[in-house]
Amino acid sequence: MKTMDIKHINPEYTSEEGRAKLKEQYHNAEPCKHLVLDNFIDQELADKLHANFPSLDSLNVKRKSLNEDKSEDYHFERWHPSFSELREVVGSEDFYKWMRELTGVEGLKTTRDSLGSGVHQGGKDSYVDVHVDVNMNPEAGLWRRVNLLIYLNKDWKEEYGGHLELWDKQMKTMHHQVLPAHNRAIIFYTDDNSPHGVTKVTCPEGESRKSFYTYFYTEIGEGFKYRDSKFLSRPDDKLSKRVLTSTKEHIKIRAKQFLQALGVKSLDFQDKNKKK
Repeated sequence: MKTMDIKHINPEYTSEEGRAKLKEQYHNAEPCKHLVLDNFIDQELADKLHANFPSLDSLNVKRKSLNEDKSEDYHFERWHPSFSELREVVGSEDFYKWMRELTGVEGLKTTRDSLGSGVHQGGKDSYVDVHVDVNMNPEAGLWRRVNLLIYLNKDWKEEYGGHLELWDKQMKTMHHQVLPAHNRAIIFYTDDNSPHGVTKVTCPEGESRKSFYTYFYTEIGEGFKYRDSKFLSRPDDKLSKRVLTSTKEHIKIRAKQFLQALGVKSLDFQDKNKKK
């Protein structure tokens, strides 16, 4: 092995020694394979992304339901060039090689659609309940394997909430609460063993929880079995919410199965909330 020089990525994580250390940490992590990496990108780039983060109102996709309240978007052409610059970095062959070595997943790559890279944002009282991710990009026909989230929240305090929670598969134990601190990244393998969610954001009015996402895929191969996204109840959820969540998710999955049988490739149940 030799040192990898990946533009904007902290050389502490791309050196030969650093990569060996991260690989061991990733594969030994619980409840799922994951890493939390501070100072992930150049501080100058992180600060530029924060300063030019698109406003909450300008994001096109509004997801608001029983189990989530957040906004997202992927229209890079409307944003500051620093966002496209970061997308080029995480979509480069050098970064792919780094991710493949780190995770042990050969053939990892991302896409240029909404399920490739983009931004998430949530204002005061936003949240995302614990869930497992859909494991396929239906338009590209690829197997979703690894998530990368980069937080862009300067001076974010513990009392502002918005922690990323990592739960075990049985939804009995929450193993980690990750504060979305500025320039902190989390990389995690997304499968049945990685239920995750975002606690309620309690920041002051005018503040928001900001992140840049990239999802990585491989070709569909041996071991693949389609899994839809699914919200899961926390042990301390009220009985009424547990019942409503279970019922809603059952109806959603059955509806998608019915539409797929009719030849509809995919359906975004949040389309009604998208700005035209």
